Amino acid sequence: MTEVVTKALLRFVSVPGQAGKAALITLDNGLDYKKPNTFGPEGLASLDAAFDEAIAAGPAFIAVTGKPYIFSVGADITGIPQVTDREQALEIGRLGHAVFAKFKNSAVPTFAFVNGAAMGGGLELSLHCHYRAISTGAAALALPECFLGLVPGWGGTQLLPNLIGPANAAKVIIENPLSQNRMLKPADALKLGIADTLFEPADFLERSLAWAASVVAGTVTVERAEIDRGPAWSAVIGYAKKLLDEKLHGAAPAPYRALELMELARTATFEDGTAAEDEALADMIFSPELRAGLYSFDLVQRRAKRPAGAPDPDDGRDVNKVGVVGAGLMASQLALLFASRLEVPVVLTDLDQERVDKGVAYVNAEIDKLVAKNKMMPGKAAKLRGLVSGSVTKEAFADADLVIEAVFENLAVKKQVFAEVEAVVSESCVLATNTSSLSITEMAADLKHPERVVGLHFFNPVAAMPLLEIVRAEKTDEESLATAFAVGKALRKSSVLVADRPAFVVNRLLTRFLGEILGAVEEGTDFTVADQAVDSLGMPMRPLTLVGLVGPAVALHVAETLHEAFPDRFAVSQKLGKLVEAGLTSFHTADGALDPRVVEIYGPREGGPTGEELKERALTAVAEEIRLMLEEGVVADAKDIDLCMILGAGWPFHLGGITPYLRKVGKL
Repeated sequence: MTEVVTKALLRFVSVPGQAGKAALITLDNGLDYKKPNTFGPEGLASLDAAFDEAIAAGPAFIAVTGKPYIFSVGADITGIPQVTDREQALEIGRLGHAVFAKFKNSAVPTFAFVNGAAMGGGLELSLHCHYRAISTGAAALALPECFLGLVPGWGGTQLLPNLIGPANAAKVIIENPLSQNRMLKPADALKLGIADTLFEPADFLERSLAWAASVVAGTVTVERAEIDRGPAWSAVIGYAKKLLDEKLHGAAPAPYRALELMELARTATFEDGTAAEDEALADMIFSPELRAGLYSFDLVQRRAKRPAGAPDPDDGRDVNKVGVVGAGLMASQLALLFASRLEVPVVLTDLDQERVDKGVAYVNAEIDKLVAKNKMMPGKAAKLRGLVSGSVTKEAFADADLVIEAVFENLAVKKQVFAEVEAVVSESCVLATNTSSLSITEMAADLKHPERVVGLHFFNPVAAMPLLEIVRAEKTDEESLATAFAVGKALRKSSVLVADRPAFVVNRLLTRFLGEILGAVEEGTDFTVADQAVDSLGMPMRPLTLVGLVGPAVALHVAETLHEAFPDRFAVSQKLGKLVEAGLTSFHTADGALDPRVVEIYGPREGGPTGEELKERALTAVAEEIRLMLEEGVVADAKDIDLCMILGAGWPFHLGGITPYLRKVGKL
């Protein structure tokens, strides 16, 4: 693949208070913001040459910035498959280090003006600069390498801990990537100490140049936190490793290698530390985890943006008002999401005023939390509060363009809700359901216009989970479906088109998987053995903890729905039913210990499969279910199952998709 070269364009600019001009290097690949700046060999060579030319001119300072909206998103990972031997991999690391080090070692002050997205090597370049100004409009700041199966390989593991301390660095390098690749906001970067100052986008460059001139003149002082490089540093790294063990159980090598490099940063010279990064980068480039991670990355970055089989979102109806039936936790989360992303009026309804008031109060409280954390401006918060209202009558939906129900998972109840809504809304209003397992075709069967009913299956917590399963019922028309995809895009969700089959994709596979775990517990397998049976996969949550998160009652309901559809493959756990009858909401107590009442319900532990037997049984069952789902046409392709499981169930990036993994272990 030919490198898309990001050129380093040098110009000299006059700055206030300085006799000499400043050198300004702008990174630009000549394409619009949809194709971000990346670093390949030619791009690094261009940056190297621009720096040398700038130094030769004797500037007051050197600053590097990016094209509109983009600083740089780091190395061009599309070229990784072309790396065929270890020496090539080492050279990639060494080249980046050699060029970036010039900014760190420069006798002339160096500045990064981070005007947009800065990830991976882009953020690492900024860390090499002596000072950093970041635009408040920068969309994403991150070191996402561990998410893919790499380590920050151009100085990140050495510079960041020494700048902001090992605990904060572990958050950026380890915790955020392993939490659905969470990004930093500019305010976060300032608070952590990555940014020295923030400026608004409108006059970012002008203010950054003036600020840099003041720093060089000594009229502005940049203060940095003092970092303790004593034994406490190692204690932090040790604690981070413990947390990593609890999350991954040793399943993925990259974050562990990153922690080792961060520990090395405490005592090693920068040269020795970056040489160790080169070695780690070369090891990771040839690891199976990276190859799997690249497959996952391609799904999330490309397939998720062009959902297979979906109509053009532009063919959908405009949505200028949203109705939400229900005012419970899920419904309230939906109301907040629709209001904040669509910025249209949203009205909640429920059976009585007390429930409605509680739902609206939840939305307002969540908005207040965002303001308190500086994640939302007071002006926007006031606007959102004004957009969300409540009513005890569905007449409030009369002018809505989309109404979504989020009431109790009971088919009869949902059918009644839709009948009541259809009686008051316009004929163009799209009706959506957030059901997790019920038949949408059956839900719409008695309506005058079943063609406008579509499934919008969100995942909990609604704001954080990126997946949206969009379900086409038997009579759903193209315009309603297009509207659903347009809404999903506006909500910034990754949407996947799913056929109307019981429990769709994620819940169907998770229920089959959990059915094997719960079945083994009923057979007598020790709780801990069953819970740890699939630790080697590095799943984000152990099975019994997942049941607690979902809620035993919900898990039981989905199992019952699937048992009714596929009685030969989906059993209903009798003991889980007793757990629900007893009012238990988890297998564990608040401190994480096994609840004694659970032990009493399930009885003594004897017999049952071993941990290894259970793992084999669970993987075999899931593989069978995937084969059947593909035969049924639940999704267009196995890649859509992979995408759903990555985004909706936290299937580990380092394993690639679930279907390639199951093929690798001989199950598919």
